[in-house]
Amino acid sequence: MAFLEDVKVVVATSGHGNLVFGDSEGNIHLVNRSFQVTTFRAYELNIILIEQLRHTALIVTIGEDEPGVNPLIKVWNLEKQDKHGNPTCVRISRAIPNNKPTPATALCVHENLNLMAVGFHDGSIVLFRGDVCRERTNKQKVLKDGSVPVTGLAFRTTAKFLYLYVSTTSSVVLFNITVKDKEIKVHLDGLGCNKRCSVLAETVQDANFMIGSDDAVYCYTPDGRGPCYAVEGQKVLLQWFRSYLVIVAKEDKNMSRSSSTITTSTTSEPDERYKHMVTVLDIQNKFLVFSAPIKEVKAVLVEWGTLYILGGDHRVFQLSEKDLQSKLTLLFKKNLYDVSIRIAKSQQYDAEGLVDMFRQYGDHLYTKGDHTAAVDQYIKTIGKLEPSYVIRKYLDSQHIDQLTTYLQALHKQGLATEDHTTLLLNCYTKQGKPEKLKEFIMTRDREVDFDVEIAIKVCRQASSEDALMLAKKHGLHDWYLKIQIEDKENYKEALDYISCLEFEEAEANMKRYGNVLIQNAPEESTEFLKKLCTEYRPSNKPLVDVGMLDGSTAPSVDRASPEDFIHLFLNNSERLVEFLEHLVKVQPRWSALVYNTLIEHYLHVWSSLEDAVSRAQCEQKIVRLLQNSEANYDKDQTLILCQIHNFRSGILYLYEESKLYQHIVQYHIRQRDYKAVVASCRRFGHQDPNLWVQALWSCAKNSDMPSDLLAEILSVIEKQRLLSPLLVVDALSHSGTATVGEVRNYLLSVLHSEHELTEQEQQLSLKYRQETDKIRDKIKDIQTSAIIFQGSRCSACNHQLELPSIHFLCQHSYHQHCFQSYAENENECPACLPENKKILDVIRSQEQSRDLHETFHSQLERADDGFSLVADYFGRGVFNKLTVVTNSTESTVISAPSKSVESSVLPSSSYGPGAEARLRQAEGKLNTNLPDYMRHSTVGPPSEGRMRLEESKRSEHQYSTSLEANIISAPQPLVTLSSPRSSPARGTHAPSKQVSNPGNPFGEDVDYDESKNPFATDNAVNPFEDEDDDYDKNLNPFA
Repeated sequence: MAFLEDVKVVVATSGHGNLVFGDSEGNIHLVNRSFQVTTFRAYELNIILIEQLRHTALIVTIGEDEPGVNPLIKVWNLEKQDKHGNPTCVRISRAIPNNKPTPATALCVHENLNLMAVGFHDGSIVLFRGDVCRERTNKQKVLKDGSVPVTGLAFRTTAKFLYLYVSTTSSVVLFNITVKDKEIKVHLDGLGCNKRCSVLAETVQDANFMIGSDDAVYCYTPDGRGPCYAVEGQKVLLQWFRSYLVIVAKEDKNMSRSSSTITTSTTSEPDERYKHMVTVLDIQNKFLVFSAPIKEVKAVLVEWGTLYILGGDHRVFQLSEKDLQSKLTLLFKKNLYDVSIRIAKSQQYDAEGLVDMFRQYGDHLYTKGDHTAAVDQYIKTIGKLEPSYVIRKYLDSQHIDQLTTYLQALHKQGLATEDHTTLLLNCYTKQGKPEKLKEFIMTRDREVDFDVEIAIKVCRQASSEDALMLAKKHGLHDWYLKIQIEDKENYKEALDYISCLEFEEAEANMKRYGNVLIQNAPEESTEFLKKLCTEYRPSNKPLVDVGMLDGSTAPSVDRASPEDFIHLFLNNSERLVEFLEHLVKVQPRWSALVYNTLIEHYLHVWSSLEDAVSRAQCEQKIVRLLQNSEANYDKDQTLILCQIHNFRSGILYLYEESKLYQHIVQYHIRQRDYKAVVASCRRFGHQDPNLWVQALWSCAKNSDMPSDLLAEILSVIEKQRLLSPLLVVDALSHSGTATVGEVRNYLLSVLHSEHELTEQEQQLSLKYRQETDKIRDKIKDIQTSAIIFQGSRCSACNHQLELPSIHFLCQHSYHQHCFQSYAENENECPACLPENKKILDVIRSQEQSRDLHETFHSQLERADDGFSLVADYFGRGVFNKLTVVTNSTESTVISAPSKSVESSVLPSSSYGPGAEARLRQAEGKLNTNLPDYMRHSTVGPPSEGRMRLEESKRSEHQYSTSLEANIISAPQPLVTLSSPRSSPARGTHAPSKQVSNPGNPFGEDVDYDESKNPFATDNAVNPFEDEDDDYDKNLNPFA
C-alpha cells in the first residue's frame, strides 16, 4: 500500500470489512477488501487511540485538536457521509477524568454500543453507560485503580454477569459492572503488562483475558489466574485470531528458536541486534503453529478471515491458515501424530479419518518399541479397525500384558467375539493371575462384556470351580448341571440346584438329566419327581408368600406330566412303582399311561412272586386298583396284560366290566371249570340268556361235563325256551358222553308241553270257528232278512220312545233329541261307539304295521322258532293285500212302523249299477210315497252319494274272521254290528239283482226319458252342438 510510505502510522484497528490506520497528523485511512483507500481528517493534531467495532460501522477515536492535554472522544459513522463524502462525526466529548487533564492510554467499546471504557495514564478508568453515539444520554463513572498507567481494557459478557478486565503495568484487575453504580473490584494478579500486550481470547468453550510478560503469556478468568504459556521474549503486541494467539515479541538474534514450529520466515536476517518475532500459538492444541522474524511490527490486524501484519518498512504481510489436510500432512511428516489428532478433533474430523490417524500413531509407537503406548492408540481404533490387525502384533508371549489390555478394552465395548473371549481367558491363565481371571468373569462393578458361555467353556478346562461360579451367577442352569454331573459327578448337589429352579426350568432339566440322576441317586431323584409331578414349589421360596396372605394373589400349583418321566425308570421298576403309587394316592386323576404302567409293573411283580401270601396280597392290590372308579386305565390294554400274565381275577373283572359275558363263559370252559361256567350263566343269564345255549354247545363237546350241570342247563333252556328241542338234540348228538338217560327228563317235559299246547290251540281254533259261524249267520240275516226293532225305551234316557226316534241295527233306539245330544257321530250308535272304536283302532294299527318289513325280519332273526313266527304273520294276514271295509248305513227318522212306509222303501238292489237319472227317479218316487211329516223332516233319507258308497262297499270282498283274532293278530275286515242309523222301512234290504243287459254296465230302464240324457245319441238337444263341428265322434267314449 503506497500511502503508508508517506505517512507515519501511529494506531491501527480493523473490523466491519475495513482496515483502519491513523497517522501522526490526525488523518484516518480506511482500506476496504479491494485495497481502496479512503482518507479523512479526524483531528487537527494527532490520534491517540482508535477502535473499529467489528459488527457496526462506527469508529471511536481519541485524539487532540489543540495543544495541551486535552483528549477528545469522537464517534464516526462510516455509513453517514458529509457533503465532502467523509464519514460523519456523530459525537464529540472530552475524555478527562475528574477534570484532571491526563493522557488516555486504553480504549474499549462494547459491541452493544451501550458501554465504553477509557483508561488513563494516572490509573483512572472512566466507564460510560448509554448510547456511545449520543453524549447527552451517557453517564460516566470514574473507576480508580492505583496510580500506574492503564495498558488494556476488555469487556466480558456471560449469561448472568458483565465484567471489565483492566490491565496496568503492575496488576490485573476485574470489575463486575453488572449493576450500575455497584461495581465490584476484584484483584486478579500483581503481574502487569505493557501497552497493547493484553487481549481477550474468545474460544468456543470460554473467553480468557490474556496478558504477555517477558517470560510467558498468562490467562485470567473471573475466578482468577488460569493456564499460562511459556513464550519467552519481551512482548510488544498480542492479538487474537480464531483459536490462535498472535504474539509479537522482541528477540535476541543469538537466542535459539523453538523447533516445533510449522513454518519459518523466508526473509534474510536483519542487521539490527533486536528484531520482532511473530509467533502464532494454537491455544486449543497447545503448540506453536508459526514463528517468523519481522522487522518492527507496528500492527497486527484481523479481517476477512486472515491476518495482516504491518511492518516497520511500510510493508503489509498476510498470514493465511493452511487447510486441514495440509496441516495433517505436514504433521505426519514430522511424526507429530498427537498434535495432528488434536487438530483433527478440534476441526470435527470424520471418525474414519481419526481411526486411521490412531492406527498410524500406534504403528509409529510400536516401531519405536513403546508397546504400551501403542496399545492405547490401538484401543481407540476398536469398532473401526479389524481386531486381528492388532492381535497379530502382540501374539508373542513377551507382549501378553499388552494383548490382555487390548482384549479387555475390546470386551468393554461389547465387540468381542467368542475367539476373543477365549484368547483373553487363556491370557489370564498363562499370566498365572487367577485373581484377574475371577475379577474379569465376576464383573462386580461393571456390566457383562463377554460371551458367558465361551468363558464357561474355557474355565471348565482350567478350573471347574470358576466355571461353576460363573454359570451359577449368570443363571446358566444347563452349564451348571452339566459341570456338576459330567465333570464333578455331584448328583445330589445337582438335584438340590434343580429343586431351587422355577417350575419350567426344573422340568426341562429333569427331562434332560433325569436318567443319569435316577441311576446314581435313585431315592433322591424319585422324591424330587414326586414333588415335581404333584405340587412343585422351589425349595428356596417360602410355602406361603405375602400375596397369598393378603389375598391379592391366588395360590397356583405347578404340576409336571408324569408321562415325561416314566421312561427314566426303565431299569428301576421298584422306584417306578413307588413313584406311580404316590401319584395315584395324592391325585387320582392321571392319564391312562400312568395307570397302565402301574398295573403292568404290578403284574410283573405278581408273576415273579412265589410266596402264596405275598402273591395274594399283590393280587388284592391289583384288583383294588382295577375296581377303583377313578382309575383311568385303558381296559383293552390292561386286559391284554392280564392275559399275558394269566391274571384270572383281572381277566374276569375286565370281562364283566365290558359286559363280555360270553368271554367269561368261554374262559371258564377253556379252564374246564364247569361249575364256574354254570355259575356265570346263573349270574349273567338274565342279561344274556344265550349264555346257557353257549354253555350247552361248549359243554356238549367236552366229555367231562357233570351230568347234574347238564341237566340244569337243559332245564333253563326248556323253561326260557332258548332253543328248539331239535337243536338241543342236535347239539347233544355231537357229544360222545351224553346219554339218552341224561336228557330223558328234558325230552319228556318238552313233549308234555307240546301236547298241552296242541290241545289249547285246538280248543281255541274250535272256539274261533264257532264264533265265526255265528257272525256269518248274523251278517246273512242282516243282508237277507228284515230286522224288527223291538225297543220301546230310549237307550239314552231310558224313557218311553216317542216320535221322532232313531233305531240302529244293534237294537239300540233313541229319541231324536237324545241322539243329537249324546251322539258324537250321526252314523254310529252312541252305546256301541266306544267298543267299536277300540276295534277300529286296533285294525288301523295293524294295517300300519303291515309295511314294517324291517321289524318282521328283525324278529325273524331273533326268533328261536322262525316257522312259528311266519305262521303267526300268516295268521294276521300280513302277506295278503287287505282292504278294511267299514259298512255304514244312515238311519231314517220315522214316526212309527207302517206297512205303507215299509213297502215304499227303495230296495237295496236299486243302488246297484244303473244310470244316475234312474236313481234320481226312484228317489223321487220314494219321497212321494212318504208321509208329509217325513218329507219335511230334518233327518231324511240317505243321499244318492252315500247310497253309492254303501253299494260299492257291499260289492267288496267280505272276510270271515273272528273278532278276537282280529284284535290280537293282523288287521282283518270288520263287520260292524251297530250299523248306521236306518228306519224300519230300510230294514228289508235285499241283495242286488243281476243286470239284465250284460253289455251295459249301468243297466237300462225302459221308463227313462232319453231326452233328458245329455249323452244321448240325439244331438239336437245338445246345447254345446256346433253345426260345423268336425269332431270325430268315434273318439267319444260315451257315444
